[in-house]
Amino acid sequence: MYARAFLEGRLSAEQLDGFRQEHSHPGGGLPSYPHPRLMPDFWEFPTVSMGLGPSSAIYQAWVNKYLDLRGIKDTKQQHVWAFLGDGEMDEPESRGMLQLAAQQQLDNLTFVVNANLQRLDGPVRGNGKIIQELEAFFRGAGWNVIKVIWGREWDALLNADKDRALVHLMNETPDGDYQTYRAESGAFIREHFFGRDPRTKALVQNMTDDEIWAMKRGGHDYRKLYAAYAAAAEHTGQPTVIIAHTVKGYQLGPKFAGRNATHQMKKVGLEDLKALRDSLHIPITDAELEANPYEPPYYHPGMDSPEIKYMLDRRSKLGGFVPERRGKTQQIELPDEKTYEGLKRGSGHQEVASTMAFVRLLKDLIKDKQIGKRIVPIIPDEARTFGLDAIFPTAKIFNTQGQHYLAVDRDLMLSYKESEQGQVLHTGINEAGSASTFQAVGTSYATHGETLVPVYIFYSMFGFQRTGDQFWAAGDQLARGFIVGATAGRTTLTGEGLQHADGHSPILAATNRAMVSYDPAYGYEIRHIVRDGIERMYGDGTDGRDQNVMYYLTVYNEPMVQPAEPEDVDVEGILRGIHRVAPAADVPDGAPRAQLLASGVGVPWALEAQELLREDWGVAADVWSVTSWTELRRDALDADQQAFLDPSSERRVPYVTQKLQGAPGPFVATSDYDHMVPDQIRAWVPGDYAVLGADGFGFSDTRAAARRYFKIDGPSVVVRTLSELARRGEVDGGLVAKAIEKYQLHDVTAGTSGNAGGES
Repeated sequence: MYARAFLEGRLSAEQLDGFRQEHSHPGGGLPSYPHPRLMPDFWEFPTVSMGLGPSSAIYQAWVNKYLDLRGIKDTKQQHVWAFLGDGEMDEPESRGMLQLAAQQQLDNLTFVVNANLQRLDGPVRGNGKIIQELEAFFRGAGWNVIKVIWGREWDALLNADKDRALVHLMNETPDGDYQTYRAESGAFIREHFFGRDPRTKALVQNMTDDEIWAMKRGGHDYRKLYAAYAAAAEHTGQPTVIIAHTVKGYQLGPKFAGRNATHQMKKVGLEDLKALRDSLHIPITDAELEANPYEPPYYHPGMDSPEIKYMLDRRSKLGGFVPERRGKTQQIELPDEKTYEGLKRGSGHQEVASTMAFVRLLKDLIKDKQIGKRIVPIIPDEARTFGLDAIFPTAKIFNTQGQHYLAVDRDLMLSYKESEQGQVLHTGINEAGSASTFQAVGTSYATHGETLVPVYIFYSMFGFQRTGDQFWAAGDQLARGFIVGATAGRTTLTGEGLQHADGHSPILAATNRAMVSYDPAYGYEIRHIVRDGIERMYGDGTDGRDQNVMYYLTVYNEPMVQPAEPEDVDVEGILRGIHRVAPAADVPDGAPRAQLLASGVGVPWALEAQELLREDWGVAADVWSVTSWTELRRDALDADQQAFLDPSSERRVPYVTQKLQGAPGPFVATSDYDHMVPDQIRAWVPGDYAVLGADGFGFSDTRAAARRYFKIDGPSVVVRTLSELARRGEVDGGLVAKAIEKYQLHDVTAGTSGNAGGES
C-alpha cells in the first residue's frame, strides 16, 4: 500500500525512508502496519491483530446494509473486501462469525484468503490441506467459494490429464510438500512431484526444468485473480470467499520463497535484489543496486508517465484513493436539555438500579427528533436483563431478511420483533461480534460520512476481559460511542458467581487511552456524563477536547432510591471525577473528622458508614462520589508530566488534590472493585489514604455476605476509618477492636449493606 501511495504521489521517498521510525526520522516516518490513529488521513481500518480483520469485515458489511435499509445512506454500490492469511484463519474470530454473513445474505462482502500454506514458524497444515479444509468450512457456513489454485501455465497439463492422474496427485500431496517444492528447483519438482506417477512424469517430459519452475500458483496469476474478483462482485445472495494458492516470499528469490524463516528475514541480499529486479522488469542498473545494497533506490516512472496518469485517472473516477480516511462529517443537531431531564428528578420512593436509569435515558435519546434515529443500541442477547426489551416493539431488531416467522410472544406488549428497518443491532450470544459491530458503527462518521451513536450494553465482565483486543482496535480506528458495562461490580450481580463477578474492568479500561471511563452512583450523574459524551464526541469540537474517544460506563443491577439532583450540583466535579454528595452535618467542636470516598454502588455504603460513624463513634465524615478514578489519575499524571518537562512554569495542582485540599481527617475509599481501582489516585490525595477493595475471584452469595467477606461494606469502612484515626492519635486505639466486635466484622452473615433483588 505504501509503494502504491508512493507511485500516486501521496508519499515521498523521505517518508518511505522513515518506515518504522515514526518519531526519530526527520520529518516523520511510517508505521509498520495499518494504524488510523497514527495516520488519520491515510489508513481507514486497523487489521493488525490476527483474526480481528475477518470479524471487523463481516460486521462492517452488516452495518453497511443497516445504513442502506434504514434509509440513512445508499450503500448498494459499496463492497467490503477483507484480505486474510490461511494461518490467520485458525483464530477463533476468523471463523466464529461466518454464519452471520451467510444468514444476513451479505453479498456486499468478499474474503480473499492468501493460502501460501505457511504460518510464521512453519506450515499451516503440513500433513493436511488447508485449502480444502477452508473450502468445506466456508461452504458449510453458507458462503460462495471460489478457489484460485493453479496459474494458467498448468491449464495445458490439466487438459492433457485425461485419466485425472495429475489431479489425483495434486489432491494427495500434503501442504508441507508444496511448501518444499517452491524452496527447491524445477528439477526437484520434476523428480519429487511429477515423478511419483509415470503418467504425470510423461506430461512434463518435453518441458525444461526452468519451464516447470516457472509454472505459477493461481494466486500469482493476475488474469485468474481478476476473473475470481469479477465473479465475486457479481454474485448475489451470499458472501464470497476467494481462496488463492500462493507462495510466501514470491519473487524474493530462493533464500526467501517458501522458507520457514521468511517472516523473520528483514534484509534482501544483492543477488536476490537483482533477481527481483529482473523478474519484475524494474529499470534499475546493477551499479545503482551495488552502490548501497541495504538501501536500494526507489523506482518511479514519473507523474507524467502513461501508467501513473491512468492510475490517477481511474482513482479519480472511482471516488478517490484507497486507502484514504475522511474524518470530516456533517454536523448533527444535538439533543437539548429537556431530553436529559428524566433522570434529574430522581425516582421518588421507588428503587431503581443505575442500569435502569441509564436505559431510561437511552429510550429518551431514541425518541429525540434530532439524534434519535442515529442512536444504535448494540446488545449481545441480554436485553431483557438490562430492561431493554421495552424498545423491541418500537425500535425493532435489525435483520436484513426481516421477520418471516410468527413470534411466540406476539401478543405481549414487549414482543420480540425483527425488521429490515430495525434500529437495534442484536448480535446474539456473541461479545466478539458485538465489539466488531461497535467498531463499525462508531467509525461510520469517517467510513461513510454519516454520524451514528453506538451504545453497546453488555455484562461488564465480558467486555474488556473478553474483547479488550477489539476495543484496542476500535481506539486505533478512532471510534466514538458509549460502552456500557452493565451488571457491574464484584458483589452486585448476586448469585451468578466467579465468572460473572466483575471487579476489575475499570482497570482494564484504564489501559486504553481512548477510553473515558466512569463509575456513576446515581441517575443524575449518568445524565451529565452521557450529555458530556455526546457533546464531546459529536459536537463541533470547538472545546478543544479530543473527539476520538469512547465513554465506558459501569452500571449496576442493584435497586436503590435514586436521589433528585441537588440544586447546587457540582457538574464539573461529576465530569472530572469527584464531587461531594454528603458533607458532615452539625459537626460538634473537636469531633474527629474523616473523608469517605466511594464510587458506583459503593456510595450508599459510604453513606451508611457516615451515619454509623456519627451515631456510634462521634466521628463526622464527608462523603464523596468518585465518578471516575481513572480520569482523576490521568489529570494528575498530566500535571506531573507538565511539571517534569517544564520545571520553570507554574506547577498545576491536580484536580483531585484541589477538591480534597483542606478536607479534615484521613481519607478512606471503597468500591465494588479491586483495591487497584481507587488506589489509582493515591499519590495525589492530600493526606493519609486507606483503600478497601474486592480483590480476587467472586463467588455466589448474597450481596451483603459478599461485601462483608471482602470487607468493603459500610461497617468495614467504619472500622478502617477508626483504624486510621487511631493511628493518627485522634481516637482511642481500643475503639477499633470494639467496632470489629460490635459489627461482627468477621461474620459474613452479619453483613447488611445493600438491597436484594433487581435483575437490572
